[in-house]
Amino acid sequence: MARGLRLWAAGLAFAVPVTARAGGDVEAGARIFKLCVSCHSVTDQTRKIGPTLNGVFGRRAGTVSGYKYSSFMVMAGESGLIWDDAELAAYIADPKRRIPHNSMAFAGLKKPQDVADVVAYIRQFSPD
Repeated sequence: MARGLRLWAAGLAFAVPVTARAGGDVEAGARIFKLCVSCHSVTDQTRKIGPTLNGVFGRRAGTVSGYKYSSFMVMAGESGLIWDDAELAAYIADPKRRIPHNSMAFAGLKKPQDVADVVAYIRQFSPD
């Protein structure tokens, strides 16, 4: 497992992220985000099964205090993964491909516009 972590971390810098389409629709993103609300909060710092996404932009991956992340998510943060539009879009599109062995059971959103819409929705809950 440790060797796998090292190999994955080495490849992190070379991963090609999925890019969210510019101009995501916040209202559409709010509707799509309903798939996420059983595990994530965006309106406050309440933790659910998953960490809060309030303030996620600009935050280092795997660092919400008191939340138990997978070793791969922690490694991603330690390797410099900071959540921004492109990183969050890549993760939302295919969480297991972007960060293997993460704790999220969600398979991802396959439509690029859906990804862009959710990123736009989540972005409004992070200070710029």
